[in-house]
Amino acid sequence: MSRIGKLPVVLPAKVKATVVNNTVVIEGPKGRLEHSFNPAHVKIRMDGNAVKVDPASESRLCGAMHGTARSIIAGMVKGVDKGYEKKLEVAGVGFKAEVKGKALDLSLGFSHEILLPIPEGISIKVENSTVIIVTGCDKQLVGQIAASIYQFYPVEPYKAKGVHVVGQHIRRKEGKKAG
Repeated sequence: MSRIGKLPVVLPAKVKATVVNNTVVIEGPKGRLEHSFNPAHVKIRMDGNAVKVDPASESRLCGAMHGTARSIIAGMVKGVDKGYEKKLEVAGVGFKAEVKGKALDLSLGFSHEILLPIPEGISIKVENSTVIIVTGCDKQLVGQIAASIYQFYPVEPYKAKGVHVVGQHIRRKEGKKAG
């Protein structure tokens, strides 16, 4: 049995949750999230002002999914209450980013500009044309958008130009020595 899964997910004052047929719907000030879980693995129920997760059987898979389901629900509650944020930095001569309508426009030294459509539930702000802030209530979607921005031009080790997460350690390499 999972130690994480045994803990109930306590709902903050502004957050409401409903469970119908192992489908959890969480609503809060930042938005609304919904997730369905396999009833063969976990059983989810409301217990007062908390959501409880129980394994469906004693199998190893059910034990693993027990903790995973509880962790997903806790992430949903945190997302609709406080939200998630990822900061990315664009570094390099002439590299910049800006929001144009419902798309993020990236100039990363290629012969063309990159237009990334912004999905529903995600907001992107750009500060000083070099810092991109991705925010939203869905943890997975915020991380996926940040990862897709990063993949356009990962930071390279010689000049440290490219896109990187703020706070990420950039491994620098020394260039060739003149003989």
